[in-house]
Amino acid sequence: MDIYTHIRVVIGIVIGLGLTHLLRGAARLVEHPKRGGVWWVHLLWVLSIFLFLIHFWWFEFELGTITQWNFLIYLFLVLYSVLLYLLCALLFPEDISDYRGFRDYFLARRRWFFGVLASVFVLDFADTWIKGSAHFATLGPEYIARGVVFIALSLIAIGTGNARYHASFAVFALLYQVTYMLRLYFVLN
Repeated sequence: MDIYTHIRVVIGIVIGLGLTHLLRGAARLVEHPKRGGVWWVHLLWVLSIFLFLIHFWWFEFELGTITQWNFLIYLFLVLYSVLLYLLCALLFPEDISDYRGFRDYFLARRRWFFGVLASVFVLDFADTWIKGSAHFATLGPEYIARGVVFIALSLIAIGTGNARYHASFAVFALLYQVTYMLRLYFVLN
């Protein structure tokens, strides 16, 4: 097994745990919708992070272009994956009985969620840089704008408990994520 395959397996395990956590949480909502106090904004973030995980796993295929591996790159990629898992864990904690439902929980834990989300976008710049300048250039200026906008919106979300802001951000994030992935991967010729 080469080092690239090994790293993809380790990343895959962590991302798989994140996907499992999201799916298990979603299944609990289906099983007991009244118990969790479902909030549509929370569900949009669940779907958005689900897509982000799938997208992350797909674009990590570009790691195959790296010719010089070292422990710091490996550690970086594992930590990036762990932050993605942490987003999943923050969306579906083991117990929300201290809260009136997912709306109350999500707004109370927004600093953690959006702090991790902003960190993920910062790490995404580093991840793209690791894949090389040619890869970075193929993503174009929208890639940089995307990261900067998501970091800025996440920082605002940390500071406000305004439910309308969070609803708007969740809708924007999901719609942008879907259109971004479609434009990157489903180019019609």
